[in-house]
Amino acid sequence: MPSPPAPSPPESSLPEPERAREWLETMTLIRRFEERAGEMYARAKVGGFLHLSIGEEATIVGSARALREDDYLISTYRSHGHALVRGTPPENVMAELFGRVDGCSGGRGGSMHMFDLARRFMGGYGIVGGNLPIAAGIALASDYKETDEVTLCTFGDGASNQGTFGETLNIAALWKLPVVFMVTNNQFGMGTALGRHSAVTDLQRKGESLGVPGMRCDGMDVLDTYAVVAEAVRRVREDRQPVLVEAVTYRFRGHSMADPEQYRTKEEVARWRERDPLPAFGELLVREGVIEESERERIDEHAVARVDAAVEFAEASPFPAPESLYDDVYVLDREVRGWYSVQTTDAADSALTAGGSPAYQPDDAPAAANDEIPQQLTDALAAGEDGRESAAAVNPETGGSPEAVG
Repeated sequence: MPSPPAPSPPESSLPEPERAREWLETMTLIRRFEERAGEMYARAKVGGFLHLSIGEEATIVGSARALREDDYLISTYRSHGHALVRGTPPENVMAELFGRVDGCSGGRGGSMHMFDLARRFMGGYGIVGGNLPIAAGIALASDYKETDEVTLCTFGDGASNQGTFGETLNIAALWKLPVVFMVTNNQFGMGTALGRHSAVTDLQRKGESLGVPGMRCDGMDVLDTYAVVAEAVRRVREDRQPVLVEAVTYRFRGHSMADPEQYRTKEEVARWRERDPLPAFGELLVREGVIEESERERIDEHAVARVDAAVEFAEASPFPAPESLYDDVYVLDREVRGWYSVQTTDAADSALTAGGSPAYQPDDAPAAANDEIPQQLTDALAAGEDGRESAAAVNPETGGSPEAVG
């Protein structure tokens, strides 16, 4: 049975007062937002699955505040708090939960697929471990551009058993990619305890055989989380070598809203709640004279008011129009025009029999030089042009010939 970690060492010092207040404000906003999201799910305002991060606020805020604005953050399906900590307005996050057009993903992603490119929040992902290779790709792009950007990739303890974990850490170490991999060890992979799903429970060590050194932080303490992740980010930025950080934390709610939580006891949850990061940090700031108790109460009231406004905004936002069904969908089809890609040859026409079925092609048949090469024509398609007209717009010398474009 997992037990809460010991309190953080005293060297995790407070930041300057204004910064400390902002940390508490953001942690409070995330908590109140998640609580309201759960209520809205119970009222059938939110479809699909809903994964809440109540209890993990210190891990979210402490790690994100160790980044610069031009660094990247990529998350999992438990991503509402990550969007908020990167600065996405709660109105747009709530609207996304409601499936409305003003959501940060246009109402098409829902709870598991938040995204905000402008703030370099590269999304939540519904596939366990699916964000790991993408994080490596983002880091590779930073290296390609010769910048000193760092990517922070967060994932759960269950994802450390996925094949993408080993594959990504291996290539990141081999290519010296600037990634901080942070495994959020909340003690359970869905409903399976850590000791039952991972042969190695000291998760910070799971990358050592792949050339990725590890560190650990108390994910229930925002100060310790910040200190450890800031050091990891410094190493990665300066040494161009990936680091794995294990954040030991706990989620107070189930894996998702559909979780009956039969795998743990109420007493276990109560023990972890004694180290609830939100009151712990608030009480510390009051004790150290950073804020008054009255200000702490105002911070909470302000967070509740912001969430109230977010719900009102989401309710007022319209659903996506039916005719927008194929917007932002990658399609290669003669009947349904894709938004981002077109078929740039007529090879498909010549490959069909009279009955409309694919013609037989021997395995050793030579491929045509222009064999169905997808051509990105985003701007032209967004202007409402069809594939042939778009091809002409991009390369007017061809007179609209798709073969020439291919």
